[in-house]
Amino acid sequence: MIHPIYRVRSIENIVSSTLKIGFDDGMEQTVDFQPAFRGEMFGPLRDLSLFNQVKIDPEACTLVWPNGADFDPAMLHDWPEHKEGFEAAAMKWGSR
Repeated sequence: MIHPIYRVRSIENIVSSTLKIGFDDGMEQTVDFQPAFRGEMFGPLRDLSLFNQVKIDPEACTLVWPNGADFDPAMLHDWPEHKEGFEAAAMKWGSR
């Protein structure tokens, strides 16, 4: 099985927890991260001042936050296919 490598090239804040993400192959995804704001790693991103500090890591070419949170760029690239499973997994992380 071939696992394509995608690189995030641009991000644009659309509304409070939603980003428009551009990839190196020209694909764009608009992702609402609100359902991911659970657990130790992603829960702190509910604080919009932290969420808005999102950057593109120059090495991994994915989204990263100062608290160490990040996402697999392939998952973000194919978000419609992964959204439901990711949200179900996030529910198990607790409300923190």
